[in-house]
Amino acid sequence: QQLAQELRAALDAGAGPLVLGHGSGSYGHVYAKRYGVHTGIAPGGDWMGYALTSAAALRLNRIVVDALLAAGVPALALQPSASLVAQAGALERWDTGGLRTALGHGLLPVIHGDVAFDQQQGSAIIATEQLLVALAADPELRPARVILVGESGVYTADPRANPAAERIPVIDSANIEAVLALTGGSHGVDVTGGMRGKVALMWQLIESNPTLSVQLIGSAPGLLQRALIGQAQGQGTLIRR
Repeated sequence: QQLAQELRAALDAGAGPLVLGHGSGSYGHVYAKRYGVHTGIAPGGDWMGYALTSAAALRLNRIVVDALLAAGVPALALQPSASLVAQAGALERWDTGGLRTALGHGLLPVIHGDVAFDQQQGSAIIATEQLLVALAADPELRPARVILVGESGVYTADPRANPAAERIPVIDSANIEAVLALTGGSHGVDVTGGMRGKVALMWQLIESNPTLSVQLIGSAPGLLQRALIGQAQGQGTLIRR
């Protein structure tokens, strides 16, 4: 509710148009790992895990969209798996026509990490970050900025386990390899690569769009609103070319 209210305030202040993406968290990743959806289900295999993973992702998406609607944000849920095709675990094609139309009508599309049919391995999990990379490759939908809310930044070690961990304020071409060597996985079940996977995909996104910047911030009250209107310089970690 807090983040939804901040997003509404940012829209009122002139931020936008916006696309919101969220992961599946403990909802989808647990099923994906249990049934091996991310590594592939054979055509004649048990596809119940695929259905359960999809349903779990949709439950979380409904919670997010309902919170946004309650805050007065014209949020529209768009299920990625209905228009995704994967190849060897990676996003191959994504029909973004509905997303483009939604933006044209002043709606705020809400996408999420989701299952996908995979032409090589049967099934795959496509992380939200992969969807952002695809948007960056589309001249009509290419974002100017990406803001990742959750962790308060990228650190030299896990700050929960190591009090000496230091926040890395900027990641660029000079230190990206060193940062990737430092970063590890997620604190929970995450079949999409944890923090290292996020940083690697965000760097891929920036390489395809050198003018783009990515900012990782925490969920402290007011921080998302400030970031959306460009008033959160020095907060979290900035990834840029």
